Amino acid sequence: MYNIGDKIVYPMHGAGVIESIEEKEILGKRQKYYVMKMPIGDMKVMIPMTNIKEIGIREIINQQEAEGVIQIFKSGKTDMCSNWNKRYRENMVKIKSGNIYEVADVVKNLMYRDKEKGLSTGERKMLNSAKQILISELVLAKGMKQSEIESMIEGMFNEI
Repeated sequence: MYNIGDKIVYPMHGAGVIESIEEKEILGKRQKYYVMKMPIGDMKVMIPMTNIKEIGIREIINQQEAEGVIQIFKSGKTDMCSNWNKRYRENMVKIKSGNIYEVADVVKNLMYRDKEKGLSTGERKMLNSAKQILISELVLAKGMKQSEIESMIEGMFNEI
C-alpha cells in the first residue's frame, strides 16, 4: 500500500505523486483509487488500488539509481534489429516492463536511429512516449525541472 505523498511509477504513463485516495463508482463497481499527479503535463491519473501489483506500480528510483539511468546515455548505442516491426515490438515490451533502465535504453536507441536514419511516425510516437516516462521519473528522483533533465539527456547524447 502506498500513502498520500508517495512517489510512484505507473508503467506506460510515467511517475507521479499520490495526491489523494478516493472512492469512486465506475461502471457500477465501487472501489478505491490512488489519484496520482504527474509532474509533466499537469495530468492526473486514477489507479485502482485493487490491482496495483498486476499493473506494475512501483516506487520511483533513488538518487543513486537515477545516476545509473543517466549513465546509459553515455554508453553508446546498442544493437537494434533492422526489421521495423520486430524492433517496435521489442521496444514496446521494454517500455511496458516498467523498468526505467529498459525505458532509457529504448530512448537512447531511438534517438540514435532518428539521428542516423530518421524514425517512422510510429517510432517517433514511441520515442516521445518513452521520453515522457523517463523524464517524469528522473524529475522526481533527482528533484530537477523537466527542462533540466531534457537538456542533460540531449547533452550527453550529443557528446557520444
